[in-house]
Amino acid sequence: MFDHQDVFSALNGKLPLPEKIDFIHGLLKDRFEFIDRVAVAIYEPKTDLLKTFVHSSGGDNPLSFYSARLADSASLQEILKTGRPRVVNDMEVFNRAPAEHSRRIATQKYGSSYTMPMLLNGEFFGFLFFNSYRKYAFNDGVLNYLDMVGHLLSLLVIHEISTARNLLATVKTATNMVLHRDFETGMHLDRMANYARLIAKEVAKKHQLNDDLIEHIFQFSPLHDVGKIGIPDSILLKPAKLTEAEFDMMKTHTVKGGEIIGLMLENLGLDDLHHAGILRNIALYHHEAIDGSGYGGLTDAQIPIEAKIVAVADVFDALTSKRIYKKVWSNDEAIEFLQSTVGSKFDRDCVAALISCRDEIEAIQAKFKDE
Repeated sequence: MFDHQDVFSALNGKLPLPEKIDFIHGLLKDRFEFIDRVAVAIYEPKTDLLKTFVHSSGGDNPLSFYSARLADSASLQEILKTGRPRVVNDMEVFNRAPAEHSRRIATQKYGSSYTMPMLLNGEFFGFLFFNSYRKYAFNDGVLNYLDMVGHLLSLLVIHEISTARNLLATVKTATNMVLHRDFETGMHLDRMANYARLIAKEVAKKHQLNDDLIEHIFQFSPLHDVGKIGIPDSILLKPAKLTEAEFDMMKTHTVKGGEIIGLMLENLGLDDLHHAGILRNIALYHHEAIDGSGYGGLTDAQIPIEAKIVAVADVFDALTSKRIYKKVWSNDEAIEFLQSTVGSKFDRDCVAALISCRDEIEAIQAKFKDE
């Protein structure tokens, strides 16, 4: 009665999404050894960005840390317009394509590709790519099987993204309560999340971050100040300098944030949420300082890289935004301040990363202006 082995049974466990992608790719190669790459790009509607997310392609990964506007890719837009996947059995057609991602794929010398859109109830989440170094690899028999596996992969990815989104929606509801109390919210959260993503991409190689980790830093960074829900209005909204006792109370928002996130994860049944540690670290340690003078007294090596990234993104946006107690600083003034505190307050790599993205910073500021 129990002789049959379910080949997909490993997916029932708590494997992280990248390992599930690798596992399914392995099963695919058992049947079709010529399928050399499986990759996922997810879509961020606020910025119209397609972003590399997870992949299974061994050492060959031509699109790490890559993002591009969907509006700039006519061929991918055509997939959405037709509502059908795309088969390209001779990738040489993209050799002279203007888009950078097409050039990178062409340089990798893939012979053919199959691209599926990922949708749930009509909502577009991104694209799933299958690539082979062999030309004309995708005949009807192969495609029929890939359709089934592709939808399974899409559901896994969408579940991962939706889980994070549901958590963010819950926290956003709580944060919106703070919005009516705390003048530091509004577009601040969108800007600093995008700054955090810029920084994470720039420091990725040194700190061994992959696209999956970068995306989670981007998604979780807006939750850094959720603990402010537990701070009294008399302190949170005070237009003057806080007393020592008041500042001590304000500093507790990091610990409160960690507690609130822990409760939300538990109550939503998300204790095993992929990269939940990143979420907690951002809330708990974004006010730590390299020299140990931060809220919790951690020093350089003790501070998680995600917290260092969010610290720079958060302070830069606070300085360049209007506050009841300060004027708006120019980007140059804010950068000069960050540079003056490198090695004491802020991480050198993270500050240098932000500075190197001046054009992208200005684009983010233009898109997410305060009302």
